[in-house]
Amino acid sequence: MDTEFFKELDRFSLLVRKRVSTAYSGGRKSLRFGHGISPVGYREYRKGDDFKLVDWKVYGRTEKLYIREHEEERSLVVHILLDGSASMGYEGKFGYACRLAAGFAYLATSENEKYAISLFCKKLYSGEPKRGRRNLFQTIEALDRTTPRGGTGLLAIADQVESLLKTTSLVVLISDLLGDTDDILSSIYRLSGHELVVIQVLAAQETEMPFGGDIKFVDLESSLPLITRVTEQERQEYLRRIAEHNDRIRAACSQVGADYFLVRTDRPIFEAFSEMLSRTVVRKT
Repeated sequence: MDTEFFKELDRFSLLVRKRVSTAYSGGRKSLRFGHGISPVGYREYRKGDDFKLVDWKVYGRTEKLYIREHEEERSLVVHILLDGSASMGYEGKFGYACRLAAGFAYLATSENEKYAISLFCKKLYSGEPKRGRRNLFQTIEALDRTTPRGGTGLLAIADQVESLLKTTSLVVLISDLLGDTDDILSSIYRLSGHELVVIQVLAAQETEMPFGGDIKFVDLESSLPLITRVTEQERQEYLRRIAEHNDRIRAACSQVGADYFLVRTDRPIFEAFSEMLSRTVVRKT
């Protein structure tokens, strides 16, 4: 993997905080609460909360259980979910996605924060949170040895990730997102309790459909062939459908307060990170 672009990333830093979406906040009222010293408000007691955090004075007045929340001073953990299914093997998508994942890990490492890169296809191969450049380059070497394979089960993966993450984290989802639209949207909603960045990686051919005439397509995940004739009318219908699919993903991300980026593999990697300057996850220092 070419890591020369890491030098350019030294001009950026990860934001630890992000606004909570007013459209969808799930079961959480805020992003980062714990046992720190700065009280920020109350919320009703929920099953599983530490009973020692109940404010008994409030209970005496209201006869209801409330938790007094505080801003927690803790390190940010960056969880990077990297699609390793067979469809990512098309036209260099997986290699590009690996560089994006490594870039986020580098940003976390530069601030001595922990990161974890977890590969997924039908299964989740959960990475252990690490920090430090030595671990980063070992991770990069492991990614270089990885070949995308298998199908995709993003909805099940999102459920598993949500059950594994015990604290609100920065979650970066990197995938071509070419599965069932409703499953993808549900996955975004599942992960939206965290600070969420969704990066869709597509090859130029997938966004332009520069094919015509008699052609054989092969599904990389199922290996099933499709022999067809691509007319201009069918090409336009494909472009309409892929645009509609991507627009629905973009709208879901907007609804839950997640950042969404559509990146083509023919775009310089540093330009992809530069686009994030206007968003809330990465800022220029």
